Amino acid sequence: MYFAALLARTEDGWEASDTELDDVETLSDLAELAREASDDDTVIVYIEQEDAWFGIVRIEGEEDPRIYVSDGAAAARSSYGEILTREILGEDLDAELDELEALDLDGTEDGEPLADEADGDDEAAGAVPSAPVGDSLVLADLGLSERELRALDSDALAVIAEALGAAEVLEAVR
Repeated sequence: MYFAALLARTEDGWEASDTELDDVETLSDLAELAREASDDDTVIVYIEQEDAWFGIVRIEGEEDPRIYVSDGAAAARSSYGEILTREILGEDLDAELDELEALDLDGTEDGEPLADEADGDDEAAGAVPSAPVGDSLVLADLGLSERELRALDSDALAVIAEALGAAEVLEAVR
């Protein structure tokens, strides 16, 4: 189950709304949804999946979105999280990994698994890391430092909204 919220900064302060992601299939769709909420101002899109991961997409006018995901591996296993992690890590991530594996530069004989693969460590085999990925400074100028953002786990949205000064407007839509 996903929860998504939009926080849009306006001349009068922050406005919050929960949002449906049913029509979102790409980052462009998500950015368009955010831009509809506020044309030129800062919009923060917050997506969370049952405390497994959260993602932040910051959109300002026509600039490229800035993205942060709390746990790349967990997010990559979900539909909306995959959109974000693919954007962060690159569309051809799988192709690059396949090429590296095909070169057999790992020092093993053909067909012999890497030690980490044998132990089931997907991260060492080149998969998406089980760690934060993306722009960890995405909210730094708005009051939430890189260190504070990386330390968030449960109830991240409440902490983010408090740092932005948007806790009251967010609580109204929750």
